[in-house]
Amino acid sequence: MKVFDALWRVLRDLALGLVAVVFFIEEWGWRPLTAFAARVARLPPVAWVEARIVALPPRVAMLLFLAPALLLFPLKLLALWLIEEGRASLGVSVIVAAKVLGTALVGRLFILLEPQLMQFAWFVRALGWWRQTKARVNAALRASPLWRRVRIMRRAWRLWLRRVAP
Repeated sequence: MKVFDALWRVLRDLALGLVAVVFFIEEWGWRPLTAFAARVARLPPVAWVEARIVALPPRVAMLLFLAPALLLFPLKLLALWLIEEGRASLGVSVIVAAKVLGTALVGRLFILLEPQLMQFAWFVRALGWWRQTKARVNAALRASPLWRRVRIMRRAWRLWLRRVAP
């Protein structure tokens, strides 16, 4: 049983590390990209489009909210094809660009369409589940030895930067 317990701890820490990377990317991307999209929304033509988006009925709003996933899917397939063809750098660049574009677009759409989306009971449940799951995973992540090590390394890095770049 000791081997199983040790293996479980290693796998759990590895999974938490992977989840931490995903959460970091999402959190790092969501806020700044949504803020950038809000700045772009000040442009008169974009503001005009957003005013129409806010006025959409709930079902159309849901379709529009799901559209980025469908529209970016071909880009992701293209990226996989590029990687398979030996053009890994270009393929990964396409995936990163699609992720950045998708995060900015979905973030802005969520802000605009949240009142309409919250009229769907299943969406309210799904959003509640996501927020609870994210909070539980964040709590487990913050309690993990990996998180503590990363925080110590980050603190050391900041101290080093302060000494090197006054």
